Amino acid sequence: MHILSRVVALGLCLCAGPVLAESESLGSLNPDEMSLERMVEDAGQGKTSMTVCASGYLMTKSGRHEAARAVFQRCAEQGYTGAMTWMSQLDDNGLGAPENPDAAANWDRRAAELGDPVGMFNLGLDMMRGRGVAQDNTAGRALIDRAAGLGLPVAKRMQSAGYDLDEVTPDADSWKYAPLY
Repeated sequence: MHILSRVVALGLCLCAGPVLAESESLGSLNPDEMSLERMVEDAGQGKTSMTVCASGYLMTKSGRHEAARAVFQRCAEQGYTGAMTWMSQLDDNGLGAPENPDAAANWDRRAAELGDPVGMFNLGLDMMRGRGVAQDNTAGRALIDRAAGLGLPVAKRMQSAGYDLDEVTPDADSWKYAPLY
């Protein structure tokens, strides 16, 4: 009888296993740890890290702009300057939301104020173009010079091209930066 009770107990445990494994009270026993969906979920819960923030790059490069925006927004709010410059890129190009040059320049400004050379360079371009901010060539060049002084190669290239905006603007984007008058 003792063996029979063990067999019955084992059978009950095996039958209850799937029910217990899916019980919400016990949590997830096999979490989705490395998917892009998990990164969006973590960002939504305020759980950011370099890995979560970097996943936004893959999302935007694969055309998942809304997901990238959700991740970059949270990361930028938590001080990741790289996420700020990506938010600028999304806003400047209308990816995942309507085009918004003012918001793009504001993200560039935030990154620049935190010492990010890409933010400085981008804000310098914004100022030289008058896109999202008042046009100010002198202040724009000064920011590009600061970015170059911090070693940013594209800023150095811009300096050696005499601050010619065409040096860093693809021909396909010329319409975007043309004067509105």
